[in-house]
Amino acid sequence: VVVDPAWDIDAILAQLDEDDMELVGALATHYHPDHIGGDMMGQSIEGLDKLLEKRPVKIYIHKAEAPYVAHTTGLESSDYVAVDGETTLDVGKIPVRFLHPPGHTPGSQCFLVDGNVRSGDTLFIGACGRVDLPGSNPEDLYYSLKQKLSALPDDTVVYPGHNYATDSSSTIGAEKKSNVFMRFENLQQFLSNMGVAG
Repeated sequence: VVVDPAWDIDAILAQLDEDDMELVGALATHYHPDHIGGDMMGQSIEGLDKLLEKRPVKIYIHKAEAPYVAHTTGLESSDYVAVDGETTLDVGKIPVRFLHPPGHTPGSQCFLVDGNVRSGDTLFIGACGRVDLPGSNPEDLYYSLKQKLSALPDDTVVYPGHNYATDSSSTIGAEKKSNVFMRFENLQQFLSNMGVAG
């Protein structure tokens, strides 16, 4: 499976072919065009629609993202599988556990595989996703960071959807110690730091 296929679908598929891998699905962390394709700020980004033209596979989105995904990409409900928050997908012999930490978007997903988490735009290295976009909810993001992602084992390796740091990965334990957004003791501090009145 591929996570958030966007920008250069041909390159993604060429890499799979070079590695002699068969694509069986795509996982979407959230509906924003820079992750799944569509129109954004006057530019058209290739993504899920082109992937489906080239390799018709199921797309796995959280059910709360369905209307946003349809609007952003034009996909039909038959093109995707709308999942709940605690789904597990077996890819060959490898289980992929879906986590639902809303906040950046209503149906944001993270994917946990063998002690590694693809965190999308929910958790970055030293930061977290924005909460000023359609569907965002700062209170939900606070609880997602403090209760859902913080509950993962400290040695879980974090691979964010964007890398604004010098390293390409971190760990949950390191983020709990150094990421200010995971360190706030209460919701009011978090909201104040995010520039949101609480």
